Amino acid sequence: MKLPYYAVIFTSTRTAVDDGYAEMATKMVELAQQQDGFLGVESARNEVGITVSYWRDLASIKNWKNHLDHLEAQQKGQSTWYQNYTVRIALVEREYSFK
Repeated sequence: MKLPYYAVIFTSTRTAVDDGYAEMATKMVELAQQQDGFLGVESARNEVGITVSYWRDLASIKNWKNHLDHLEAQQKGQSTWYQNYTVRIALVEREYSFK
C-alpha cells in the first residue's frame, strides 16, 4: 500500500445472538472490496473482535460508512450482534514487517 493511508480499526464484543452475523460479515467484506479507495482488510475474533480496514483517504471512509447496505449492517449490529464496539480511524504514515 502506498503511504500514507488510513486504517479503520473496529473492535467489538459480540452478543450470543448469531442470526445471520457470519453471512452479513462476509457480505460487508465483499462489498467493501468494491468501494473506491478500499485497500485491504484484516480480521480476528476471540473474546474481542478486531477488524482493520485500510483506505486511501477520509472521503473513501465516509462513503463506506454511509453506504446503504453498510448502514443496514450497522443498525443490525447495534440492535442484535454487539454488546459494544469502538471505531478508531488512524493515519498510517509508516509501516514495516517481517516475513
